[in-house]
Amino acid sequence: MSNTLTAGAAKGRAGDKVFSGLTLFAGCLILFVLFAVAVFLLWQALPTFAADPADVTGGHGFWAYIWPIVVGTLIAAAIALLLATPIGIGVALFISHFAPRRLAQGLGYVVDLLAAIPSVVYGAWGMTVLAPALVPIYVWLAENAGWIPIFEGPASQTGKTMLTAGIVLAVMILPIITSLSREIFLQTPKLHEEAALAMGATRWEMIRMAVFPFARAGVISAVMLGLGRALGETMAVALVLSGGGLIASLIKTGNQTIAAEIALNFPEAFGLRLAELIAAGLVLFVITLAVNMIARWIISRHKEFSGAN
Repeated sequence: MSNTLTAGAAKGRAGDKVFSGLTLFAGCLILFVLFAVAVFLLWQALPTFAADPADVTGGHGFWAYIWPIVVGTLIAAAIALLLATPIGIGVALFISHFAPRRLAQGLGYVVDLLAAIPSVVYGAWGMTVLAPALVPIYVWLAENAGWIPIFEGPASQTGKTMLTAGIVLAVMILPIITSLSREIFLQTPKLHEEAALAMGATRWEMIRMAVFPFARAGVISAVMLGLGRALGETMAVALVLSGGGLIASLIKTGNQTIAAEIALNFPEAFGLRLAELIAAGLVLFVITLAVNMIARWIISRHKEFSGAN
């Protein structure tokens, strides 16, 4: 009996060592791939930084070329987050705490299915259905709210504007925010919820006092994950946005994002133009890395009071 236990313990220790080694290898592999991507982008982008500013697209140097595109990227992502975050959290709360069980299961499946739709399908829908439908709204905004810079006219007659691109991105990241938030809400300890209700709290007060504090870090992670997709989305934006120079108006033709700029110009690029696009990819890589680092910092500040631990 003792020999059997000893042999089993030895096999268990060997299995632990193998598993530990595999996980260590996987972690190191991720870091190596990330480092390799960064080195590749930096190496290929060096000709852009060393080139004569007059030879770079626009004739004023790389930073003058990339800055308007960076701003356009951030604007599109911000619109997507402003639209998708409250809706996603609301849908997640409805599924987890308000909807009947059968309805909640069906809605959960539909939300998960939306996340599996390719981005080019969203882009085609935005180009053929959403953009033409928004043209009358843009015209009304230009006529009645044109004194606001973001609604300054004349409105685009095709609907392919930055606001349309932001709406499409919001639809694309909505399933991510909803699915992750729903799972976090469902993990809230039942004792916390029941204690709040027992003290006389309404359902909304229970959610505010028990569910939101527990899920805060997870919801932030979901939002940041959605932001990462919005920043790097390519085909959908390329299909629904008529690119142009940086402008304040969201309903006029203009503005551009880094990912769409690369996708539209990369097939025909060579020489310095190719280096410019790779340098633009390096800037997007740095922005995404900074967003993730900020997200981790925010989560680390609140994890003691949430379900992150």
